This record gives sequence, C-alpha cells and structure tokens, in this order.
Amino acid sequence: MARMMQRRRIWHHPRVRDGLAFIMFTGPALVLIVLFIILPAVQTIVLSFTDDTGAFVGLRYFREVLANPDTWNIRRFPPGIPPWGSLVHNAVWILVHLPLSVALGLILAVVLDKAWGATVLKSIIFLGMVTPMIIGGVIIRFLFDENAGIITAILRGIGLEALGRTWTAYPETALVALILGSVWLWVGFSMILYSAGLATIPREYYEAAAVDGAGPLQQFWHITIPALRPVTLVIVAMTILWELKIFDIVYTATLGGPGGATMVLALQMYFYAFRALQFNHAAAVATLLSLFTFIVGLWFTRTMRT
Repeated sequence: MARMMQRRRIWHHPRVRDGLAFIMFTGPALVLIVLFIILPAVQTIVLSFTDDTGAFVGLRYFREVLANPDTWNIRRFPPGIPPWGSLVHNAVWILVHLPLSVALGLILAVVLDKAWGATVLKSIIFLGMVTPMIIGGVIIRFLFDENAGIITAILRGIGLEALGRTWTAYPETALVALILGSVWLWVGFSMILYSAGLATIPREYYEAAAVDGAGPLQQFWHITIPALRPVTLVIVAMTILWELKIFDIVYTATLGGPGGATMVLALQMYFYAFRALQFNHAAAVATLLSLFTFIVGLWFTRTMRT
C-alpha cells in the first residue's frame, strides 16, 4: 500500500506531469520530423559520399558536379551570355533579386503607410506572393511573350523594338525575365513585413526629429531604416533561402532553357535524379544546397543575437 501511494505521488509530481505533457504534445511531431526530415536528410548526405555499392568515395561526386559546365561555367561569365552554370545563375539571382525585392518592398511599405486605399493596394501587390509559383512561372512566360506579353508590348510602344521579342526564348534575356518576374512575385512578402515593422515605430521619434528640423529623407535614413533592421534581417534571410531553392518558376517557364541559360541548382538536382537517374550526383547537389542553407541560417542566428 505504501509503495502504491509512493508511485502515485511520483506520477502526480509537477515535474513528472510536465514531462509527460511535453512528451504527449511534442512526441508525434518529433516522430514525423525524424521520419520525414532528419532521416531523409541523413540518407541524402550518405548517398552523396558513397557509390551504388555503398562504398565510401569521398568527394568524388561533388568534384564531378562542380566540374560540370552545367554547374560552373565561369569562363563565360560575365563577358559572355548565359549559360553560366546553375551555381552562378543562383548567385546572380541572389545579387539581383535580393536588393530589388528588399528595396521595393521598403519603398512600397513607406509610400502606402498612410495612403488612401492602402489596404486594397497592398492586397493587390500581395497577390503575387499568394499565387502558386507553378502558376507564377506560366504568368512570367506570358508577360515576356512577343505576341501576348504586356511587358514586350510596352517596350515596343516606347520604341525599344529589339526588346519586344519573347524574352524566355533567348539565352541573353531568359534569366533576366525570370529574375524580374520573381521580383514581382516576392515583393509583396517584404512589403507586408515592412508594413508591420513600420507600425511598431513610435510616432514620437518622427515628431521629435521634425522639431529638430529633420526632413522626410533624414527621418527615413536615421529613424526608419535603423528601426527596421530586425525586419530587414528576417526578409534578407528568408529571401536568400527562397532564391537558393528556386525551382517551380524555372521549371514551368523555361525548364532550364534555352540551352541551359536559366538552369538553377534545384532544377539540376531534379534532372540528375529523375532524368539521368544519377542519384549520387543529385544527392551531392542536394547536400550543397543544404550546406548553403545552413550557412544562411547560421548567419541569421548570429546576427540576430548581436
């Protein structure tokens, strides 16, 4: 009897109850994470370092992937036109798309902060973000089409006849078309986050700055931008991660063409695995993407702590 009472006390102890509640609520999620995320990730890493027989081959597949012109064709960059290789294309995507989407999102958030009908305008701009990226790739293809595209029609209307052709059909313009189209699809994300960040800045800061004689540009530079630094870090990190894993837009718009001019790492991994059936090379590309993602996540974590 005494032992039973002692066991009841143990089970009813607050720490024991809290521990059981933690296991019951987090256990199913942890099991799913292990089964569908951690184990596949570990198997992918192992596959990238072993051959079909399971023998360890070191960095063999990484060397073959990086030596492939489809991944790294730096001799054509920047003097020549694409293809420059999937790794270079991803880097160009980040270098162009990141500053444009961040800057445009901030400008739109500031301009629409107190504008009439701002809610409706923000909703229209955010439509690109909620559009499935598969559909977004199709829309981009039509936007830059010679016959049906509004962008090419505008360019012809202002006298730029040479740019009035189908952009996705030519190596020198296909990558530019996808990057500019992805800016339209993604800028709503940064705009919404910046709009939320603007709402947290006390209006007294601007009133005090106005009393001291600071103009709108000075207030923007010395108050708005520093106050939005945490939001900017989140946007930059999330945008880079999205740019690294870009796939669906390229797949539906150009399928990596013409001539590999828009090939990106995620699409190259897909081709390795499901067209060439070279699963070890596909795993090597996936491991590289995971490494780049880890570096971005580590940078974001360390930057947010400072």
